[in-house]
Amino acid sequence: MRINNYTTKDYTELGRTYQLVLPLSLEGLVPNDDSVRLLSHELEDLDYTKLYQAYSAKGRNPAVDPKTMFKILTYAYSQNIYSSRKIETACKRDINFMWLLAGQKAPDHSTIARFRSGFLEEACEDLFYQMVHRLELAGELSKETVFLDGTKLEACANKYTFVWKKSVGKWEEKMFIKIQEAVRLVNQEFIQSFRVGTEYRVQDLRKICRFLEEICRERNIEFVYGRGKRKSIEQRYLELFQRYLERQTIYDWHTASFQGRNNYCKTDPDATFMHMKDDHMRNAQLKPGYNVQIGVDSEYIVAVDIFQDRNDVWTLVPFLKQMKEKLGFNYPSVTADSGYESEEGYSYLREEGQQPYIKPQTYEKWKKGVLNRISVNGKTWVTTRSPIPISVMPGRSCG
Repeated sequence: MRINNYTTKDYTELGRTYQLVLPLSLEGLVPNDDSVRLLSHELEDLDYTKLYQAYSAKGRNPAVDPKTMFKILTYAYSQNIYSSRKIETACKRDINFMWLLAGQKAPDHSTIARFRSGFLEEACEDLFYQMVHRLELAGELSKETVFLDGTKLEACANKYTFVWKKSVGKWEEKMFIKIQEAVRLVNQEFIQSFRVGTEYRVQDLRKICRFLEEICRERNIEFVYGRGKRKSIEQRYLELFQRYLERQTIYDWHTASFQGRNNYCKTDPDATFMHMKDDHMRNAQLKPGYNVQIGVDSEYIVAVDIFQDRNDVWTLVPFLKQMKEKLGFNYPSVTADSGYESEEGYSYLREEGQQPYIKPQTYEKWKKGVLNRISVNGKTWVTTRSPIPISVMPGRSCG
């Protein structure tokens, strides 16, 4: 009996659609009222000149268009996706991300990371304020009052690489006293008139080191090291001042890195050690971080800036100046909490014609009706907001 062997594959086996090899159009799979459509529509008309200028005109073209990469990154952030690897996975599996790619190859995590930290760095602020101006033209902003607030974000830096300004100043002053004594001995030994001033310490120390090196060459001093070897007086003085010069150079580097702050982080010199709101250890540990300030109008973030100051009070004036420069107008009124109250802030707002709505730091005392108790000649004067004393209690001191 003859048996026929069929070599044709059954494409309907297990219910799989093996015949489908053409790509599907994702246009019908994304609803018309989906947020990804609104995001793509609003970001489409922005000016991406600065973003394209970040790429080199030579070499190959980027794997994904920079405009599309910005849309993908923005939509990922709106969906609480921040990891570059998770964004890569979403570009391969999520229909909305595929719709944004519009047939382009999904970028890998390294491409996303390079775009976020490198190419987008210079253009991000410009694109943000372009979006704010679009909201202004659309009438979404009230332009009446702006609400200010801030938060502290921990930097990606080592927690134990802090440098304190007071400590550097203390050790530098102690070393300066030793330098003066060493200079006196050198002048006495070699009959010179060297001096080290407070303003040009490095230059003066280098001059002494060059002199000692020349003395060693003229006298053919042999440098010796190790146990059992006796160093000459010239070698000892030269090595001493070379150590002083090295330490003074380090101190000058620390002083320049402080930039008006009391401390800085070695692994991230721009970060400042400050108390964080999220204190998991509950020990009030100082961590390197930044003070991020935002301005809100009609539930939209209209301004953002990052500061190194730990206190909000010193960020008010520079933040308002930056907001005026970027937005092109001043808000008639400014609302903030008591952390922003200062005489400098009130003076600036008065000069700019802006009405401050800032909670006073003594508000809680005002509510109780008592601000201060002053004891004079055995009498206690209890004062409120009015400068007129309202009660006198003889024989009681200020408690």
